[in-house]
Amino acid sequence: MAFELLVAVLFVGGTIVLTLGAYFLMRVITGGDPEGHERDLASSVIFRVSALHGLILALVFAQEMIDYQQLRNETATESNAVADIYFDAGRYGGGHEAAIQKPLNDYISVVIDKEWAILGATDRLTPEAWSKWDSAYRAVLDLEPTNKREESLRNHMLDRLYTVSESRTRRESNVADSMSGIFWFAALAGVVFIAIAYYSYPPQRRNLVLISMFGAYTGIILFLIYAFSNPYSPPAAMSPGPLLRLQEQISHSVPQPQA
Repeated sequence: MAFELLVAVLFVGGTIVLTLGAYFLMRVITGGDPEGHERDLASSVIFRVSALHGLILALVFAQEMIDYQQLRNETATESNAVADIYFDAGRYGGGHEAAIQKPLNDYISVVIDKEWAILGATDRLTPEAWSKWDSAYRAVLDLEPTNKREESLRNHMLDRLYTVSESRTRRESNVADSMSGIFWFAALAGVVFIAIAYYSYPPQRRNLVLISMFGAYTGIILFLIYAFSNPYSPPAAMSPGPLLRLQEQISHSVPQPQA
């Protein structure tokens, strides 16, 4: 929580300093209060740049929120698929369940304890988790159904294993498509240009407070965009909640024989 607060303060404080710095720099360059026609032009520029700047921030913020929610849905889909495979292996029986359930149990632990944090740091899935998935996949492929019930269970487990693979790929692509530096350039440039256009207003206390409020609110929006751009790392790290709940559910289920 302290780290998240520190990052938020840096974003908000940084945009306030940037806003006031650009404002006072323009005041120095222009040499004081402008005339009436200059004030009208500055107001016109503020309106147009602010509209474009606000549109860019709104679109990017909305996209990051959509991606964040999609990741939440993908994690739930992956967890449901793993649960189906795990418990279908128990239904299949015949002494084959351990060969499937053991790597799946290990897979959940690897994703929760290692891969989630590694994704935030490297933007890549771990070979160890893929290896656990592959072990379960091979165990299901090796099954030899003797009746329609077993054949149906085997086909369903294979289908759900493909779902897990697809969800993993989407989890990686979600964080790999990180925020472009071009966006941050455009966002900060918008803050500077808007602040520069405020030079037509004298540096009175109320005016400075209002300009600082603009900078602070922009900093909050930029902080949220930054936070949601990498859902695997702070300050807005998403917890693998569905997988944690599945792990707890499996731990409270009837113990299976170990391979």
